[in-house]
Amino acid sequence: MIQDDRFDILILLGRPASGKSEIIDFLRRTEPAERIRRFHIGEFEVIDDFPMLWAWFEEDRLLENMGHERLHTATDGYFNKPYLWDLLIKRIGLEYEKRITRDPRYHDKYTALVEFSRGSEHGGYGRAFANLDTRLLGRAAVLYVDVSFDESLRKNRKRYDPKDPGSILRHSLPDEKLRRLYGDTDWEDLAEADSGNIDLNGVTVPYAVFGNEDDVTTKGGAALGDRLEETCMRLWKIYMEHSTG
Repeated sequence: MIQDDRFDILILLGRPASGKSEIIDFLRRTEPAERIRRFHIGEFEVIDDFPMLWAWFEEDRLLENMGHERLHTATDGYFNKPYLWDLLIKRIGLEYEKRITRDPRYHDKYTALVEFSRGSEHGGYGRAFANLDTRLLGRAAVLYVDVSFDESLRKNRKRYDPKDPGSILRHSLPDEKLRRLYGDTDWEDLAEADSGNIDLNGVTVPYAVFGNEDDVTTKGGAALGDRLEETCMRLWKIYMEHSTG
């Protein structure tokens, strides 16, 4: 049953360095009562495919150093098989399933924040959603953080920290890899307006777009809070209409 004051599942999408992780960091720093009141997000747990992906890179480096064949990636940093992108989405679904299996009343307390990014080169969001569990989609709303590729590239360069390449907030991609994997996106093929409902894998899912070309997420503070509140309120209205319709 969908809660009457907060999202059960919020799927956070956008190009790399678009501001997704900064939004999550901002939410973590917001007091729970204020977070529910302004953003309709309760206590939350993040399901992000980046740590899964990063573990594959680490395992492959270890295997190579041991004299064995790499399992997931080539030495140039690309996946050996395109279906590994699908596997990451299946892993997201599995992680969610484990949570609700352990606690059938999971959403009485938690909002699940699901975060990932997909470019057209590896199937885009259309392919990702085709592999996402419909039980998850049935309780979800989508928040898309919209930036151009040029803005994604700028922030991707800026945030890189060589001392912590696996950091959620500081990881980065080489320019060529970012352009190849995320230069094109199919988001606008799925959703033409700034908010509404979209059909994902046969499930109607509410969505709203958070515009971030001016990089309000790096600035943070009241400007980020106000824009996030406006977007979440717009999304909440559609979410509740959908759940009671």
